[in-house]
Amino acid sequence: MPYKTFLFAAGILITLLCTSCNAQNKNKVDKEHTNALINETSPYLLQHASNPVNWLPWGDAAFELAKSENKLVIVSIGYSACHWCHVMEHQTFEDSTAAALMNEHFICIKVDREERPDVDQIYMTAVQLMTRSGGWPLNVVTLPDARPVWGGTYFPKENWMSALQQIYDVYKNDPDKMLAYAENLTEGVRQSELVQVNTAMADFSKSDASAIFNGWKESFDNTEGGPNRAPKFPIPNNYEFLLQYGHLSGDVAALNHTRLTLKKMAYGGIYDQVGGGFARYSTDALWKAPHFEKMLYDNAQLVSLYSKAFQKYEDPLYAKTVIETIEWLDREMTGPDGEYYSALDADSEGEEGKFYVWTKEELQSIIPKGEWEDFAKYYDLKKGLWEHDNIILLRSDSELPDLASKAAKWNKLLLEKRSERIRPGLDDKSLTSWNALMITGLVDASRITPQAPLKGGDQSVKSPASVASPLEGGLGGDYLSRAKKTANWLLKNQSRKDGSLYHSYKKGKSTIDGLIEDYAFSIQAFLQLFEATGEEKYLTQAADWMEYAKANFEDTATGLFYMRSLNSKQLIAKSLETVDNVIPSSNSTMAKNLFMLGHYLDKETYHEQAIHMLNQVSKERMLSYGESYSNWGQLLLRLTYPHYEVAIAGKDANAKYLQLQQNYLPNVIWIKSEKDSKLPLLENRYVSGVTKIYVCQDKVCQLPVESTEEALKLIK
Repeated sequence: MPYKTFLFAAGILITLLCTSCNAQNKNKVDKEHTNALINETSPYLLQHASNPVNWLPWGDAAFELAKSENKLVIVSIGYSACHWCHVMEHQTFEDSTAAALMNEHFICIKVDREERPDVDQIYMTAVQLMTRSGGWPLNVVTLPDARPVWGGTYFPKENWMSALQQIYDVYKNDPDKMLAYAENLTEGVRQSELVQVNTAMADFSKSDASAIFNGWKESFDNTEGGPNRAPKFPIPNNYEFLLQYGHLSGDVAALNHTRLTLKKMAYGGIYDQVGGGFARYSTDALWKAPHFEKMLYDNAQLVSLYSKAFQKYEDPLYAKTVIETIEWLDREMTGPDGEYYSALDADSEGEEGKFYVWTKEELQSIIPKGEWEDFAKYYDLKKGLWEHDNIILLRSDSELPDLASKAAKWNKLLLEKRSERIRPGLDDKSLTSWNALMITGLVDASRITPQAPLKGGDQSVKSPASVASPLEGGLGGDYLSRAKKTANWLLKNQSRKDGSLYHSYKKGKSTIDGLIEDYAFSIQAFLQLFEATGEEKYLTQAADWMEYAKANFEDTATGLFYMRSLNSKQLIAKSLETVDNVIPSSNSTMAKNLFMLGHYLDKETYHEQAIHMLNQVSKERMLSYGESYSNWGQLLLRLTYPHYEVAIAGKDANAKYLQLQQNYLPNVIWIKSEKDSKLPLLENRYVSGVTKIYVCQDKVCQLPVESTEEALKLIK
């Protein structure tokens, strides 16, 4: 069957199988029942360990069982903080009638997409080919050899059971037809994962960056910020690109849109005004009503974004957002050894958002009577009114700086009261890649001056009273020490002797072979630690991981990296992740890492590979879909705008580095040392008793200077 004809037929099959929902059977699970998931560490899998469905974890054993019994396989994929995953579990997977059907005719596999993003990507691609949409929970039926034949997202129980019965009947009565579907769909998945080798000479220019922006800006919401659609996701690498592009090109529209978006997000209900931190996305166009789950990967990257925006603008709001978000992460998301947990659920007590919203009566019982009008004005309670007379706290668009100190007191009262509530579920596994993003976020936060927000009049932003400056070990230094602690956890628990990484960790147990995202973000984090600390051990470790990744993940034809190690048992298709999403693609991150390492180590082959990788990404798609290639776009900016290597050598190297960090300088690679060093950018540059700053471009250096003011003139 031709591929396009197959897609049409598959779509019809999906439609026929998704029949209307009828009354639900109320027979629920016996809580004493357990299945094979009881031995897993993933909180999401453990949530399903008492289902009457005979769930198995992903692995060879499940598919061998399917082959031996000649049964189709259900692969059901989700994550612990997923609201609709919970709904489908309660409606369907806890129901004895639905479970009986699944157990009789299928082998059933549960997958935590955060543990196995490689598995999730393969089957998400299959479902998107069939239905033109996707999401979680993701439910797929496969042949015993793992090739998909049918799938979708959330199904009410009756729809689910009807679909499964019909799929079983087709497999029983006409298996050749289902085999043909599987062959065509699997080929479609494989084709979608391929990257055609581009042998043309790389040719990038500033005009490419301008074209990306000019095409992209047509989709801007210039009233509320972000894209002109709903739902709205805070995608940090989008705004990092826009901030960098606007700064380097002088494009005021890019900068204005970025500032508008950062303000609207920080003022909106998507930001937890009481406790800090961002929800995963806003369900509306106003950033008002969040989908209340809070993810580490979002918040780690948003700490980086707001820190860089503060370097550019010294806006007190940005520093406040960084500080409060890290306070929330420290308070609620940190493990005993410096590791960070993955997520907080959207639900508590079976209701989405219950932990975070308020009734007017609750608020009036907490806020002092004489301050109620100010409170209602500051948090715009009319705009915040939500479902069932609940209120989502969000900041008024009016500038009310005189209320900032009061707001800090109100938030303290509300946080204390909220702590008495039943908390959302915590996903307490720690992922290598997401923790690496958090290390980077903490390093970026360490560069901003904690006292600067106070100059702007926002007295709700406080740094330790005993600290005069971050240059003397203040708040920024504290963030850097936290980043180093998380890095030590990663090295101790997630790094193996052979140079490889584990992907997941929980309560002392490291599991799952590392994916390329673990190497990409860990290399990035350790390069940032090297830059901020000057400690060469971080650079050495980053270089070692790069060599391991090249040996075990690289596609030599394109220079790109596969999601899974070439030495591991492959899935039905090899994945090359190139599109930047809420998390930047591992390949765009690896390309940036190669560019950085090429400069630090004077390794031209790394620099050439970074350019080669960028050249493999379709320029046409980059220009048409800039928001899906914005991390690649940041590499494009480094290649097409003036780029500097700044080496600082001498007894005051650290202090001068921190002084320079009070400026936004995105196209600079920094390296510093307070002692003699053999690294290429530092060799023969240390002179006892003085500190010299070398500003270099394309391996040509200006005469050294001693003041940061002189260095800035050379850079700018």
